[in-house]
Order: sequence, then structure tokens, then C-alpha cells
Amino acid sequence: MEEQLVVPTMAELAASDKLPEVLFWVGCAGSFDDRAKKITKAFVKILHKSGVEFGVLGTEESCTGDPAKRAGNEFVFMMQAMQNIEVLNAYEVKKIVTTCPHCFNTLANEYPELGGKYEVLHHSQFINQLLKDGRLTIEGGQYKGKKITFHDPCYLGRANGVYEAPRELIQKLDAELVEMRRCKSNALCCGAGGAQMFKEPEAGNKDINIERTEEALETKPDIIAAGCPFCNTMMTDGVKNSAREGDLPVLDLAELIASAEDL
Repeated sequence: MEEQLVVPTMAELAASDKLPEVLFWVGCAGSFDDRAKKITKAFVKILHKSGVEFGVLGTEESCTGDPAKRAGNEFVFMMQAMQNIEVLNAYEVKKIVTTCPHCFNTLANEYPELGGKYEVLHHSQFINQLLKDGRLTIEGGQYKGKKITFHDPCYLGRANGVYEAPRELIQKLDAELVEMRRCKSNALCCGAGGAQMFKEPEAGNKDINIERTEEALETKPDIIAAGCPFCNTMMTDGVKNSAREGDLPVLDLAELIASAEDL
């Protein structure tokens, strides 16, 4: 039987007059998608291991509004954003960490002008800081010498310039980081951004996630690392369409760190 993870809500903490170090913004994918839930659990294990006091909004958390905004529905975005900001400000939240670059980008760049000003970090940045501060240590034994290629999420990389934190985490695992032809500021989208995740692709001769997975396969990796639940889905589907199906795992950075420490 799997151990029960203790995840305090902000309401519970507020009732005890506690203000946690960070709010963990779980996001829609991390809450409802079965694959992304594993990423959520891995990150929570890292938070516990590091002794980080954190809270989640639980049922008070709504979608950030990213898909609505990208799809052009500014009205729905504004409603969702204002509702979230009201809740966050009521709990006097100062620092937010999230495993989803879409939530990260929206909270960091689009909430401030609506009155939601917070320090927002992607989990790769936060875990990297925990390691640098000595609050978390990892033994990368099981990944030593493994070839890992990292797919840059658009909303983490090109939109916000975060390229090094994920790569530093992979290198701390004693793994060999192998870069795709198109990486960092020149990386190719997995095909799920801009609300494309929720519609069928347009007609063409190849789906974009297949193209991106083929670029990953060129590096002959043992593992494809992702830092976004949507990218994870798209790359996993791409692998299923290749000769490496069943042989090439697509893992989030949090999962790599958690499994290295056997959390």
C-alpha cells in the first residue's frame, strides 16, 4: 500500500496561524491528469525531504486561466485570474512554486497587473536552490553515465529564459546531458502550448510532437527529461509512435530527483 503523503491546505494552516514558506500551486494537470499526479507526488516528497513548510490551496485552487487566454477568451481568463488573486491575497501568499510552466508564466507575468504580485518559481529553480542551500542532497548513482536529453518547455525557456536550472539538476544526477539539435532558445515546441493541447491538430504530413520526439531520439538517450506535464504527455505519445516504445521513459525533473533519492 502506498504511503499517504501529508499535504496541508492553506485553510488548515491559516486556522493554526501558520504562514508557510511557499505555496505549491498544483495546477489542473497536476491535480486531475493521472500521469501528472505522479509528478505532483514526486515534488511533494522532495518538499518533505527538504523540510520545506508548504501549503496548497486544495479545492480553493482554480485554473490560472492560461488555456482560456491562449485560446483568445480574455473574459474567462480575467474571471479566473481575479478569483485566484483574491484567494492568494487573502492568505497573504508571497512565494509560489509550481511544476507547470504554463501556470508559472501566467502567475509570474500576467497576474501582477491584476493585483497579484508574488515571487513565482518553477520547480526546477526551487529544487536547484534547495540543493545549493544544502537543504537537499542527492546521490545520482542509478543515473550515473545514463544519457538524458532535456526538452525545453516553451513557457519555461523561450518565454522566461529559464534554461540552466533544469540542466544543472540533470548534471547533479551524474548523468550525461545530451542536447537535441534544437534546444534552449532554439527549441521546438512539443505541440501542446497555446491551448493546442485541447484540440485536434490541423492537417499536415506529421504531428509536431512526433517531429520533436524524433529529434530526441537522434541523441540516443536512455531517458527523455521534461519539466512540464503537457510536454510529458506529448513526448510520451511521440515515443509510443517510435521503435523505442516501452524502452524509453519520459520523466519529469522532480521524478528524476525523487527516484535518485528513493523518496
